[in-house]
Amino acid sequence: METVYDWVTVLGFAGLVTLFLQRSSLENPPDTIWHYLPPAIGAAVCNYLGNEGMDIPAIAVGIATIAYVFIVLKPRIRA
Repeated sequence: METVYDWVTVLGFAGLVTLFLQRSSLENPPDTIWHYLPPAIGAAVCNYLGNEGMDIPAIAVGIATIAYVFIVLKPRIRA
């Protein structure tokens, strides 16, 4: 855990796991485990690119990953 990318992607993975566990306990889950694969891969790619010094592509992949989560997985944000 040396870079900002390491911390951000660990937080992203933790959020994905929490969302998956919360939804998998429902009687009729709105999504399957396969829906979580693209954002998990996106977080890993973002981390790799960021650690290799490619900041702009890493940020672009990170934003695309976050967009996928909000568009496809649609987490409810409590205010």
